[in-house]
Amino acid sequence: MAYVVNDACIKCKYMDCVEVCPVDCFHEGENMLVINPEICIDCGVCEPECPAEAIKPDSEPGLEQWPTLNAEFAKKWPNITYKGTPPADAAQWDGVPNKYPEHFSPDPGCSDEDVAVSEVA
Repeated sequence: MAYVVNDACIKCKYMDCVEVCPVDCFHEGENMLVINPEICIDCGVCEPECPAEAIKPDSEPGLEQWPTLNAEFAKKWPNITYKGTPPADAAQWDGVPNKYPEHFSPDPGCSDEDVAVSEVA
C-alpha cells in the first residue's frame, strides 16, 4: 500500500505535504501534486499535513483511478522537495468536489531547480 493524491488537490496544490515527506516522493504538475508509489514508504506523515485532505491510502474505497494516475504522472512530472507557493485562488477551489477530469492539467509544474533559479534572479 502507498498513499495517493486525489482530485481534491487540483487547483489547490498547497504543498505542505512535500516538506514532511522523508523520501521525497512528490511530483509536481501544473495544478496538482502526485505521489510516486515506487518511492512512497507508506509512513502516512503527509496525510494530516494536507489542508485540502487530498492525500489518502490507495486502499481507500472510491480512489480506484488514483493509484494509476499518480504512478503515470510521477514518471512525467518533476520531483519536488520544497514547499512552493500555492495558486492565488487555491482557497476558492478547496472543497470543490469532482474536479477531475475537467480541471486537471497534464502539464508538468516547476522543478526544485526552477524554483531555486527564480529565487536567485
